[in-house]
Amino acid sequence: MMFFDSHAHYDDRSFDKDRHDLLSKMPENNVDYIVNAAANIRSSNEGIHLADQYPFIYSAVGVHPHNVEELNNNDEGREVLHLLEDMSKHPKVVAIGEIGLDYYYEHSPREIQRLWFARQMELAKELDLPIIVHSRDAAKETFDMIKASGLNKGVIHCYSGSSQMAKDYIDMGFYIGIGGTVTFKNARKAVEVVRDIPLDSILIETDCPYLTPVPHRGKRNDSTYLSHIASKIAEIKNMPLEEVAKVTKDNGKKLFFE
Repeated sequence: MMFFDSHAHYDDRSFDKDRHDLLSKMPENNVDYIVNAAANIRSSNEGIHLADQYPFIYSAVGVHPHNVEELNNNDEGREVLHLLEDMSKHPKVVAIGEIGLDYYYEHSPREIQRLWFARQMELAKELDLPIIVHSRDAAKETFDMIKASGLNKGVIHCYSGSSQMAKDYIDMGFYIGIGGTVTFKNARKAVEVVRDIPLDSILIETDCPYLTPVPHRGKRNDSTYLSHIASKIAEIKNMPLEEVAKVTKDNGKKLFFE
């Protein structure tokens, strides 16, 4: 039984002291694949470097909504789009992300977030790559922008919307990313979404080092905790853990590798 971590951040500084020791043991801890999601150009480059080092790691490239304000200068923005396009030619780059809208923190102005979300979706469409979408306190606008883009492949990372919107995303060709929050005591909405959508539309993810699942909440997250997320999904859906592991791994392979 092996797992596919569809969203991780192993370039994060919290892994600096033990990154190699941790990652080198992933296959023996039942982790078959990891997609390292980017936040900016630096982490895009570092994700590619990790993918070069470890055969089971793949990379996404992109600029997170927290960081898009630094692209506000047109010359810098054009340069970043060219860099992302060049990076996407690497054989282990499998997606553009994470990109999207974050109206909770608003580290970047909303109009700048919308502009660069749209531009990076255009790039993904040109490159025929899936997108990894971050959406916080911007559910309807995120959905409307994706629908308007015409894109039909990607994953809504750390999904926090309604069951109906999840089904609408699935109808558009997207997967729903389920992470450690589904194990939290107050996870009513996440549990409903898992219950209401088909397993073949779900990807599991850690978002490590963040969102550590119960019973390890409060510790640094990593991909070896995927089994707790998958076990909760199996419990909600009343099916074997082995089936959840297999189907979600197949889903990840279909989205990122086919």
